[in-house]
This record gives sequence, C-alpha cells and structure tokens, in this order.
Amino acid sequence: MMTLLLLCSFTFAAAQKQAEIKFDKKTHNFGQFTEKDAVQKCTFSFTNVGDAPLIINQAVASCGCTVPKYTQSPIAPGEKGTIEVTYNGAGKIPGHFKKSITVRTNGVTEMTRLYVEGDMTEE
Repeated sequence: MMTLLLLCSFTFAAAQKQAEIKFDKKTHNFGQFTEKDAVQKCTFSFTNVGDAPLIINQAVASCGCTVPKYTQSPIAPGEKGTIEVTYNGAGKIPGHFKKSITVRTNGVTEMTRLYVEGDMTEE
C-alpha cells in the first residue's frame, strides 16, 4: 500500500506543469561611454520554455544606479518578455563597473542573475 501511495505521489508531481525562463543572454556590456552620456539602457529578452504561465515576482538591482523594469503580466508558454535595465553613472567615479540584477520567478529556475557592465570615461 505504501509503495502504491509513493508511486502515485511521484506521478502527480511529474504531471504538474511548470514555467521555465530562458534568457537570450545574461550579460550586457555597454562598452566605453563618457560621463556626458552617463545614462545607458539595454533590454534582456526571455522566453517561457515551460508549460505553465511564467510570473516574474521581482527584479532587484545590486545598487540604486541600476533600475530594472520588467513584464508584469504572466507570460504564457512559448511567449516572450523583457527586462529593461537603465544604468545611471551620473555622479559616479569613472572606470569599469559591473552590476547585477537578481530576477525571481515562479519557474523551475526560481532565481537568475543578470549583469550589466561597462567603462565610463571622463568627458
């Protein structure tokens, strides 16, 4: 009886549909830009490769100079979504930077880290 119950629970778990996020890329390099053009933007595209609606619960940047905006509505299986990232280097010390954005979803992979980097030079 216990074996049958265990077998049924595994079958039920395997039958549950799950969302899964797949990014086109996880790092964006802005390259070199000057303090005059301190605000840089990029877009990370992703696809729900799972078989249930994907929900982004949050996207949090490692500092206030980096702001992510993401698709708020559920993304159906096979559909695409975006996370737009704005980096503002105004008032920052020129040089190389690398910032992270932590994305949390209801998908199989619950947490993904994205990165933006570049080199800001003096005017």
